[in-house]
Amino acid sequence: MSDEAANDETDADGSEPLSASESLALIDTGLRDVRRQVRTNPAQFFSVWGVAWLVGFGASYLAHGDDRLIPGWVGTAVPAVLLLGALVWSLAYGLRTGRGVSGPSRSVGVLYGWSWTLGFGCLFAVNGALIRHGLTSDEAALLWSSSALLLTGVLYLAGGMLWQDMFQYTLGVWSMVCAAGAVFAGVPGNFLVQSLAGGGGFLALAVYHRFRRSGPAVGRVAA
Repeated sequence: MSDEAANDETDADGSEPLSASESLALIDTGLRDVRRQVRTNPAQFFSVWGVAWLVGFGASYLAHGDDRLIPGWVGTAVPAVLLLGALVWSLAYGLRTGRGVSGPSRSVGVLYGWSWTLGFGCLFAVNGALIRHGLTSDEAALLWSSSALLLTGVLYLAGGMLWQDMFQYTLGVWSMVCAAGAVFAGVPGNFLVQSLAGGGGFLALAVYHRFRRSGPAVGRVAA
């Protein structure tokens, strides 16, 4: 074999060129790495929110009434801290998993994320104004619990439609049903509905995604 022929069979750095199958395997490995970097972990997401709802509103239930089992301030502070923490974590998680994604998908994700921020910001403003007009403490509790869960459900409906994710859509429906049930349950039953039914819905989806078989990357879950 001539030196020229030998040079044709090697790369510029002296290594043997990749075969077609080796090239395809290398491309496939690269694609899997990209998917791992940008895909979300629904089990982790739903677990965080499930614990926040279950423990937070469970504390509100235990802290209500004259026969409360824990101090009243705990029933107010615990859900506030847990839900705020879950929201901050979700926003940070969404930013991290969105790195490397560009084009329309990134724009939709950013707009959807801002929908949560704007929605809850306006909810706080509206509910605060209504309370200042003379709602009783029980009426205020019903308003806050049901409206927050209702808004959460609507946003999950939107997310399910955007990313063709039936499980996220189902969670939205369940959250809205729980919001209606919380109103009919009254106080303090509304806290129990939110804790067991609302938080339980999140945790049920977390268990499902934890044990489902590995498959294509699932739809994005936003804050």
